[in-house]
Amino acid sequence: MPVASEKTIKDVVTDFLGSAPLLAEIADYRLPEAFQLRAHELLEKNRDGSLSDEERAEMEEFRDIDHLLTLVKAKARLKLKAQT
Repeated sequence: MPVASEKTIKDVVTDFLGSAPLLAEIADYRLPEAFQLRAHELLEKNRDGSLSDEERAEMEEFRDIDHLLTLVKAKARLKLKAQT
């Protein structure tokens, strides 16, 4: 579980989107490696059936953010394609 002083996945993504990135930057965006590793860690624990309630909530937050990013990136790619 993230420590209160550390940025959450929501913080990282909203900081990125709030920085007014270009469409190409949105389309190419990837979570920082530490968050990618944490997501894989949670998925592995889920497969093992060893997630705590806090970890399950964290995994669900990752899933929700991933879904949102997928939609935002797809729309950015469509707009980029329409510009060419």
